[in-house]
Amino acid sequence: MKVAVYGQTYSDNAFDYVVELLDELNKSTAEIFFEEDFYTMLLKTGVLGAYPIFNMVKGLDNSFDMFISFGGDGTILRAITYVKNLNIPVVGVNTGRLGFLSTFKKEDVRKVVQEFVSGAYTIVERSLVEVSSSPQLPEFENLNFALNEVTVSRKDTTSMITVETYLNNEYLTSYWADGLIVATPTGSTGYSLSCGGPVIAPTAKSLILTPIAPHNLNARPLVIADDTVIRLKVSGREENHLVSLDSRIATVENGREIIIKKSSFTIKMIEYTSESFLKTLRNKLLWGEDKRN
Repeated sequence: MKVAVYGQTYSDNAFDYVVELLDELNKSTAEIFFEEDFYTMLLKTGVLGAYPIFNMVKGLDNSFDMFISFGGDGTILRAITYVKNLNIPVVGVNTGRLGFLSTFKKEDVRKVVQEFVSGAYTIVERSLVEVSSSPQLPEFENLNFALNEVTVSRKDTTSMITVETYLNNEYLTSYWADGLIVATPTGSTGYSLSCGGPVIAPTAKSLILTPIAPHNLNARPLVIADDTVIRLKVSGREENHLVSLDSRIATVENGREIIIKKSSFTIKMIEYTSESFLKTLRNKLLWGEDKRN
């Protein structure tokens, strides 16, 4: 078994759980690779031994069986920029807070290996969205995809922007709002949910258009087929607006056309039998709980 391990920050006693993971992986005689910056950070503890490393440029290929991310959902979103289209199954160990993507509690880190070895999991393919423009935005030239959402939003102003929106070249509407979110089913539990968007099952063939603080209260979230090509053009009082892909962001001049569509590849997420999407919804959104009881 060949495993890649990645983490973004080191806080609290997270290293203890990395040690537990390594111990469990060694029981399975796994070949373990660490992300370069994470490995450098862990070396400062003086406990970690010598391991091969990988980075954004080299070290990963499709021979890996699993990519383990230590952190919160933001860390998972950064992890996919390493995995890209290599088809390496990803799982998250949650050392953060909410954790819709990083579902495994750090206290159960050994189960990540144990249940993978026993086959108590399924692979769920998560769709992505990608951005293009002419000319292409340099900030997104090599990483133009997002797992959660693409967002256009206002910049350097408290005034709303106007987002002229076309679906498959047919005019939909012009949103007067602070911005517009184009979310995947995976992203339905992220920024879109905070702005009133619906929760969608990860395997649904859909995208969500969710306006951010719309001026017209009848501008509601819209669910569309995921093969729809979305074309946006922003205008407003300022010269620029923002375009973000998950946590990556660019400043874009108003009037430029932004094309958003489903990406040509997917991200494979490991869904363990003990940590299903429905169980995560119940636990994170407290469905079924009644504080009156």
